[in-house]
Amino acid sequence: MSENSTSSSSTSEPTKKVTTAKVAEPAFGWNTYAERINGRFAMVGFVILLLLELFTHQDFFSWLGLR
Repeated sequence: MSENSTSSSSTSEPTKKVTTAKVAEPAFGWNTYAERINGRFAMVGFVILLLLELFTHQDFFSWLGLR
């Protein structure tokens, strides 16, 4: 009973390698970063358009006064 049951056995657990995700750097031209940002802004704009139509009960062109 002299053995301590709370001793740490850190050697039996495998070590975990910590890696960080590579962050896309902003750049000019046609690249994946620009396309991803453009797609995100398009999705936000589409949701805003849907909310505008939901709250005003008018389509986009009527709301602009073009119809």
